[in-house]
Amino acid sequence: MKNCFVIAPIGEPGTETRKRSDIILKYVIGPATESCGYTTLRADQISEPGLITSQVIQHVVDDALLIADLTDRNPNVFYELAIRHALRRPLVQIIKKGEQIPFDVAGTRTIAVDHHDLESVEETKEEIIRQIMHLENAPQEIETPISVAIELKFMRQSENPIERSLGDLVSAIADMKSEMSNFQKDTLRDQAQLISKVKESVERSDYLSRLQDKKFQKMIYRLDAMIEDNQKSSIGQTMPETSTDDDHHLGLSTEVAKEEE
Repeated sequence: MKNCFVIAPIGEPGTETRKRSDIILKYVIGPATESCGYTTLRADQISEPGLITSQVIQHVVDDALLIADLTDRNPNVFYELAIRHALRRPLVQIIKKGEQIPFDVAGTRTIAVDHHDLESVEETKEEIIRQIMHLENAPQEIETPISVAIELKFMRQSENPIERSLGDLVSAIADMKSEMSNFQKDTLRDQAQLISKVKESVERSDYLSRLQDKKFQKMIYRLDAMIEDNQKSSIGQTMPETSTDDDHHLGLSTEVAKEEE
């Protein structure tokens, strides 16, 4: 079986943090990953002698799949998650239902789970399975905040003027979104309308409309994601809902993927 490494807030034995982490591992993550052919391991379950920090990093780097529980914003979890993001390797993010996803990783699909609610547990298992299947079928479509930032940097430094324009445009919109992220609902709706207008202008542009490569399609996808994010914020939602779409917004849109086939 393939290895799935789980990074999560663990806590001391007997604490509520440990109890929740054990429940999530045993009744949510374990069954879902096992059905996909993975065996799970958490840091406190590593039995080999040696430096635990090095062993954890080795699993973060090498294991076929990583599942990150962002609950409680544990610093160790985010340190290890950043390494995985930089490597652009398969991962699934989950979080306790009701907690807000930190801004820096909010663009990555994150599954909200309430371990006290049996329906939520079942839905989370199903969603983990769907995401794993998508990751296995289209590993080239994995995108993380770090990989996107690196790609934008190269685009903005490109000798190709079209790629530079694309990079500058996406960066400008991302900066605008960051600056306005704490505004009131009306402002968020205005922001969504502004992003929509920018997207329409890009799609109408003669020289950009002729650009059919992945960079252009990814930029359109990111604009769509920004619009969706703002629409959810404008109606009071603080985190993405669990998706039932097999595409999961992990890379190119389904429409683009079909075109490439």
